[in-house]
Amino acid sequence: MKKLLAAVLAGAMAVSMGACGGTGTAVSSAAGSSAAESTASVASAAGTTSNTTSVDGKGYKIRMVTDTGGVNDQSFNQSSWEGLQNLKKDTGADVNYIESKQESDYATNLDKAADDESKLIWGIGFAMAQSIGTAAKANPDINYAIVDNGYDAKSMPANVAGVMFRAQEPSFIVGYIAGKTTKTGKVGFVGGITSNIIDQFEFGYKAGVAYAAKELNKKITVDAQYAESFSDSSKGKAIANSMFSSGCDIVFHAAGGVGVGVIAAAKDAGKYAIGVDRDQAYLAPQNVLTSALKLVHAAVEDVSKKSMSGEKIGGKTYTYGLTEDAVGIPEEHKLMGDATYNAALKVEADIKSGKITPPATKAEFEKYQSSLK
Repeated sequence: MKKLLAAVLAGAMAVSMGACGGTGTAVSSAAGSSAAESTASVASAAGTTSNTTSVDGKGYKIRMVTDTGGVNDQSFNQSSWEGLQNLKKDTGADVNYIESKQESDYATNLDKAADDESKLIWGIGFAMAQSIGTAAKANPDINYAIVDNGYDAKSMPANVAGVMFRAQEPSFIVGYIAGKTTKTGKVGFVGGITSNIIDQFEFGYKAGVAYAAKELNKKITVDAQYAESFSDSSKGKAIANSMFSSGCDIVFHAAGGVGVGVIAAAKDAGKYAIGVDRDQAYLAPQNVLTSALKLVHAAVEDVSKKSMSGEKIGGKTYTYGLTEDAVGIPEEHKLMGDATYNAALKVEADIKSGKITPPATKAEFEKYQSSLK
């Protein structure tokens, strides 16, 4: 998996130098994914399934509508756009994006994409779920896809594909790394906007910390706070500064552009931050301990190729995780050292085998925590 992750990340970085999307409450979203009968586990998150590799995309128009973090958020939206850029390079597809500055832009921008005679329209982030649903009903001949939102069987629109990630899996691994690395016994978590999507990151992380604490036979506490934004980097920096001042020596963020501020605070304080979605070490090479990877660009490529090849993508939720090589941690590990990195790989293997099941919700975390006692 490490070689695959490294190769895919290298390709993405060549396109551009990626937020956990959205600024509202999603409708019919699934944290774990509740829609078992409508969920399709994808064979390859790198978009290299045998039926989609040789796709001629000339004349196939795809548009992407960002959330309020914008296309250069260093995280979620940026990674999605990289996926479409890769798709254009590989297939010749006509791709472009429309940026949303505020939530009220979603409906207007989706209308613009439809008016542009797009064949597939991507919405980036769970907050766009309601707007995507409305647009899909108004344009039944257009395919839509949304990142970080799934639907239950009864509410799944026939022309909308959901793309979900088991974000609790890489979050558990980076939590374990944080627990193994902390010197103060106190670490932090900064979330963007409260939602069941960000719950996956928070409770997966807390569970990983707890797992390390039990292994080390020590107490490690987690300070979790939310910025209620995915774009306010100054707020992220202020929250992280407060955490570092109160004794945290490592802070993990799942907050899009807010996380840029978290990483800046770590650099100023000489502490560690943990990145999200993409390898964010380039933002502070001496301070980003690791990152919880979600290869959003690979999922965007994969689902787009399926649509281009004529496969019906609507009415399905595609789920990506460790078993699809779509999440994980970067191979670079100089700040944590070989011992911690190799121990983290063992944890990763245990998750893939089913020996460890990271929690995605508060209730699951409480049950998991009780099982460690």
